[in-house]
Amino acid sequence: MHSTEAASAFSALGSASRLKVLRTLVRVGPQGLRVNEIQQRTGIAASTLAHHLKVLCDGGVIEQSRVGRLTLNQACFDRLEELAAFILSECCVDNE
Repeated sequence: MHSTEAASAFSALGSASRLKVLRTLVRVGPQGLRVNEIQQRTGIAASTLAHHLKVLCDGGVIEQSRVGRLTLNQACFDRLEELAAFILSECCVDNE
């Protein structure tokens, strides 16, 4: 992962509300949630939630897919693991 990709993803996480949404999606696992379910679990207003979901999607940390007329939102677990690996990749190298 390049620094610019990581910066984009971390930037998407730069809001307490977006972290709340992402953690909600992580808790439910790969099946994800519909928008109204996220709204119920987080208490975030629909218009604000739509903005946060777009930012998270653009940052590559969640995916959205259509199931009929509904939008399903899922955490991108592979991407989140890459971000964790990126941030920890140089852990303690200055101590060697």
